Amino acid sequence: MNSLLQPLKLRNLTLKNRIVMAPLTRRRAGEGGVPVEMNALYYAQRASAGLIIAEASQISPQGVGYLNTPGIHTPEQVEGWRKVTAAVHDNGGLIFLQLWHVGRVSHSLLQPDNALPVSASALSGGDYITTPQGKKAMEVARPLRLDEIPGIVDDYRKAARNAMLAGFDGVEIHAANSYLPDQFMHSSSNIRTDTYGGSIENRCRFTLEVTDAICAEIGRERTGIRLSPSNIRYGMDDPDPAGLFGYLISALDKRKLAYLHLVEPMLPLDGHPHMIRQVAAYFRKYFSGTLITAGNYNPETAIAAVDAGYADLVAFGRLFISNPDLPNRIALNAPLNEPDKDTFYTRGPEGYIDYPTLNGALSGR
Repeated sequence: MNSLLQPLKLRNLTLKNRIVMAPLTRRRAGEGGVPVEMNALYYAQRASAGLIIAEASQISPQGVGYLNTPGIHTPEQVEGWRKVTAAVHDNGGLIFLQLWHVGRVSHSLLQPDNALPVSASALSGGDYITTPQGKKAMEVARPLRLDEIPGIVDDYRKAARNAMLAGFDGVEIHAANSYLPDQFMHSSSNIRTDTYGGSIENRCRFTLEVTDAICAEIGRERTGIRLSPSNIRYGMDDPDPAGLFGYLISALDKRKLAYLHLVEPMLPLDGHPHMIRQVAAYFRKYFSGTLITAGNYNPETAIAAVDAGYADLVAFGRLFISNPDLPNRIALNAPLNEPDKDTFYTRGPEGYIDYPTLNGALSGR
């Protein structure tokens, strides 16, 4: 039998299959970062996933790095997300929310009072950010003061509480892909000399403090985390990813989280021989709980990952964009719609809620 179609117990939840909808930034939130009815339909159409991880959502105004992305820090945003979770649950689905602070992957034009973006250290990610005034070079971030860090940890805690108020089944800490927790962890982006810098233990301190605060607020069984150990985007290039993430994942394993979500390399690793090519396979030995793997999987390679035992669940991104009924297509070994990359980040329904299911109709209410 197809291992992707088998149910899985995720702490107090039962997933109907092992197919996860990955968190996908689509930049279609309404004014003020508030989810709207179109967002609810989009997620409801994909409720046949064993688990949906909703797109990254800012924990505070300071956490913003992209235009038209949702948040989870205002009452209006909580109410908007309630429409989404209700639509998913009405269609038999389960949904977590990914909690996001972008750190230096932002620009002062996107920040409250046009302040500089913050990070672990006064360094730039060396790329470009789309702002209301067009593309701008990333600025040198302002390093967070020691007395500011507890407040940001508390923003994560409040965001997790808001996610529960909005009806989510759990949350995922976005500690991958060069965003704020990742910036603390990598020696290439963290040159601090205090208790949050230097040693691997110090550089992982912020991520573990965030994790502990959220677990204390909503329960470890509702808390997952996403990591990208071989990420080299935006100037991230730690010389010892095996040591860094071996330590971190071992520490997370002791916390008995709902799951660990690992991202395979997103960019070619030529010139980076120290980076790990098969992330989930390498780090499986450090984590005894449920492990999700993500990164350019197709149905065949996903089945192989589960059958090999180095992942329990497989997350699909682009294939879920273009195939709202992806689990059904996998079950029937049916053809897959190709995603339209030109509509990934546009504002309207095209390329968002208009991909057909196998019977030609749109699913969801």
